[in-house]
Amino acid sequence: MNNPDPRVLNGAQIILKMLELHGVKHVFGLPGETTIGWYKEWQEHSDIEYVLTRDERTASYAAESYAKITGRPCVLEAPSPGVTHCTPGITEAYLSSVPIIYFSSDIPINQDKKHGLTGIDQTALYASISKESFVLTNAMEIPFLLRRAFRVATSGRPAPVHIRVPINVFHEEAEISDLYAESEYSFYPAHRPVADHSKIRAAIDVLLKAKKPVIVCGQGGLISKASEILLELAELLQIPVGTTTPGKGTIPENHPLALRVIGGRGGMEYSNSYVHDADTVFFVGTNTDSAATDHWKLYGDPTSKTFMHLDIAEAHIGNNFPVQVGMVGDARASLEYMVDILKSNYPDLKRDKLDLNPVKKSALDRVFNANIPMPEGTISPVKLTQALDKILPANAIVTSEPGVSAIYPSALLTIKEAGRRYITNYSMGALGYSVPAGLGASFASDGPVISFTGDGSFGFVMGDMETIKRSKKNVTIILTRNDTFGWIRGEAILLDDVDEPWSTDFGAVDYIKLAEAFGFQTARIISEDDIEAVLSAAINHEGASFIEMMVPTQDKIVPFVPSWVRAAKAKNLPYFE
Repeated sequence: MNNPDPRVLNGAQIILKMLELHGVKHVFGLPGETTIGWYKEWQEHSDIEYVLTRDERTASYAAESYAKITGRPCVLEAPSPGVTHCTPGITEAYLSSVPIIYFSSDIPINQDKKHGLTGIDQTALYASISKESFVLTNAMEIPFLLRRAFRVATSGRPAPVHIRVPINVFHEEAEISDLYAESEYSFYPAHRPVADHSKIRAAIDVLLKAKKPVIVCGQGGLISKASEILLELAELLQIPVGTTTPGKGTIPENHPLALRVIGGRGGMEYSNSYVHDADTVFFVGTNTDSAATDHWKLYGDPTSKTFMHLDIAEAHIGNNFPVQVGMVGDARASLEYMVDILKSNYPDLKRDKLDLNPVKKSALDRVFNANIPMPEGTISPVKLTQALDKILPANAIVTSEPGVSAIYPSALLTIKEAGRRYITNYSMGALGYSVPAGLGASFASDGPVISFTGDGSFGFVMGDMETIKRSKKNVTIILTRNDTFGWIRGEAILLDDVDEPWSTDFGAVDYIKLAEAFGFQTARIISEDDIEAVLSAAINHEGASFIEMMVPTQDKIVPFVPSWVRAAKAKNLPYFE
């Protein structure tokens, strides 16, 4: 595989060649003094598209979203002055098992000891939120270390790899004879280890004997691209499948066996009750975190049922619930083996058909037809999601983030085709995610992108509206506005019995004027009757669109958060469940 004709190249050229060999098409980032040497070579010698953002945080979230949708590790870069700004996106990627190859340029090695401007220990900074964090100390080692970076990022549990590049390495020349890539690491998961065969057989025995089993799938099912085989297993055994919010879309949500979202961030009463009452719970590709389990209360007494767990990350298995069968392996490969065994050993297997669609339709209809009076001047987020669900194109991607902007689509939007069509950041849950994620999604897919955001989050990312406009992509930002950090307000009032939360409300902004200043097509929804027409016009517009809609705060109309709903019932407040 070695290059038979050694070439003298500088560090910048070697990096670009290695990225091209790994099939990289886009890089997200922002320039700085420490990257000028790289950019000079880039402009002259490479066709990799550079997506210039206005904030390194935006670039990091865009890269995370892009990697989720493409199934390829995404490349992110930032200069030394902005190196700390990428931590939100890298943290989300690390917790979400998303591979990012993150280059941070730097002043020369040890110049930070002289207090050189922008000098910090970048490697130590990113070591805790990356799978590996290392330094390029000379041009000769670049091919080896980039092959390692892609290999580490895409194998096992995928995650970011951080690469620190001192400015002088871009200019240093070396004779390179190993300029090649290992192509299998240009995608993830790069390898698909099958779980222990005896444990897979034990899991089959448990599922066959269970009276009311359920499969709960996290985003590991999407990472593994296990949708087709998961659905085949569910149909063979007639087992309902619920997903966590980040796992939404692992199977089509209109399928008879789809429970849709479960848990504390968008799980409805019917789906949460079903998994609570199950006698056997089979976790697939989920870390059983607090959000997905209603702070680990969702399944009731853990000794009252049987748990099984399949995950590529051994640390997740049995971490929060006692498992009878724990399986370490790739979800798709392991489920394929499970299905093969079932078909071979149980050719006459017959199971009573289940159809959850009537239950789901009834639950959704109750919400859609609830007609709870909204506070004056606000529109129901339920009606917004209902209208979007009706007109959403099959090739669209929806991004959302914590808060009222995410809870309603998480619960009510129906993903009709399996795959990463709904992108959230419920691993870390920081604000300011959805708009950058929409930017990344727009470069990863040809369809329209709809980004739900709240005004608390939107304040983090307004500058990159210019990036979206400049990109000429079909991105629609939907701002559900209530002039407050509504999640914190709701938590304080509903759970902590605070009469008036301190430091949650902020001043009103004319967001329509702001969007117009950036060149967006704009609209304000002021009536339920306007919603569908406004959404259709935005989605069909080949460019940047912005929609504003006033919504109630979470303490006024309580959304699909089980702990809040329990409080709302006790306080006699209106709620959806």
